[in-house]
Amino acid sequence: MPEKGIVLLVEDNQKILDINRRMLEKEGVMVLTAKTIAQARERIKLAVPDVAVLDIMLPDGSGLEFISELRRICETSSSSSDANQPCALFLTAKTDHSDVLSGLAAGGNDYITKPYDIDEFRMRVMGFLRLVSSLKKRRKESAQVSAISSILSEKELSVAMLAAKGLYNKEIAEKVFLSESRVKTCLSGIYRKLGISDKSNKRELLACMF
Repeated sequence: MPEKGIVLLVEDNQKILDINRRMLEKEGVMVLTAKTIAQARERIKLAVPDVAVLDIMLPDGSGLEFISELRRICETSSSSSDANQPCALFLTAKTDHSDVLSGLAAGGNDYITKPYDIDEFRMRVMGFLRLVSSLKKRRKESAQVSAISSILSEKELSVAMLAAKGLYNKEIAEKVFLSESRVKTCLSGIYRKLGISDKSNKRELLACMF
């Protein structure tokens, strides 16, 4: 997956679609485009977007109604470690305050009215991509810790996490109320259980697991 994420653009105005696509691709983003809801369904089969930019008035339906379907499809299509629902931004000519409220009530994370400032649009989309990336990273780290905690005892997990942060054995001993020699023995057991055998980079490898 591209480092900066995937954006789905659902827009029936070809000029706007092309401008937004080119601008995001320059930022290193993978862009999926669709002019109808039906096309959007097909694009999601290719890749699950991190951010969806939706027009409201589309030839075959409303972006307001599609947003819940989009998130449901993305959730069932995602792997368990990468199951964030996409952030959704409405980009529409509907400018009434009631329309804005309807968009947010439907599940939109942001609402941008046309005509719009392209730089502001870019910054908002890139901001949501950074947010999704951060959430995925935290979910992955949490899953790793959960997997490791099923292997290690509670005390071993505490020692491992402190060692991963770069603390010396003496510092670890003070925090977990063990002797230095006991911490050393505990770390040996941790390395063995986690399959860490590199003699010179044990703590570096341990740090990579948290």
